[in-house]
Amino acid sequence: MNELLWAFGRASGVVSLILFTVTVLLGIVTRSGRPLPGMPRFSVSLVHRNVSLLALVFLVLHVGTLLFDSYAKLTVTDIVVPFVGSFKPFWQGLGTVAFDLVVAIVVTALLRRRIGNTVFRFIHWFTYAMWPIAVLHGIGNGTNGTSGWFLLLAAASTLLIVVAIVWRSSARFLENSHTRQTAARFKDGTL
Repeated sequence: MNELLWAFGRASGVVSLILFTVTVLLGIVTRSGRPLPGMPRFSVSLVHRNVSLLALVFLVLHVGTLLFDSYAKLTVTDIVVPFVGSFKPFWQGLGTVAFDLVVAIVVTALLRRRIGNTVFRFIHWFTYAMWPIAVLHGIGNGTNGTSGWFLLLAAASTLLIVVAIVWRSSARFLENSHTRQTAARFKDGTL
């Protein structure tokens, strides 16, 4: 049973990392106000939300299975307080920081109407810190963290995220259709 928990804990960590990568990418596309091919713009937001929830489920499975695994020997303190774990405390601590950031992001997303968009967006920006911290945790603490397939997965994910962030930071990234239409009219000289 312990080997099964250990294997499931590792697999769920990899799946949650992939899903969080997709979530960050979809978040950037959602913020751009552009649709994805074959999908209306409002659907991008719904897919972003659903993939985020699925990523959260796999993260909870990752942490939960390792909490009950006799080899990992995680404690509740290890899950909440960074850098106090007994096994690779720095790398495990990075996972805890990423987990804590995810909790903050999810809680503020659930309370968005009560706390307002300004606070929600401020906390949501921490996604850009959470994601690379989680990748580093996977590389440094994961059983397969330095294996070729995982490093390739991490490199490909990083490349996708970097390209998306560069696009988001560029002048071509316009956050809504009204802004894009105004820019197009300005460019055409009709404004």
